[in-house]
Amino acid sequence: MKEVTVEDLKRMKENGEDFQLIDVREDFEYQMSNLEGDNIPLSGVVIEADKISKDKPVVIMCRSGKRSAMAVMQLEQQGYENLYNLKGGILAWQQEIDPTISVY
Repeated sequence: MKEVTVEDLKRMKENGEDFQLIDVREDFEYQMSNLEGDNIPLSGVVIEADKISKDKPVVIMCRSGKRSAMAVMQLEQQGYENLYNLKGGILAWQQEIDPTISVY
């Protein structure tokens, strides 16, 4: 499984790179804090796979990196080859990039 670090994601955002960010946390978690990605909870990621790009890099994130890893595995079984798991999830983002973001 390919991964990106929060530093990689920050650089991608700052450089205006063309990629899609998918947050697979539940809606209430996304409402608390997010990195402005599309919210598709893990339970619906295969059902809503048509919303996930196949022609540019897609970074999948969650709270800690576990649910997003599951999402990457599920989507790779559907034929996706352009997916990256955000290592450490939003917890790592809060710890290494933005300590003001709300996490639980």
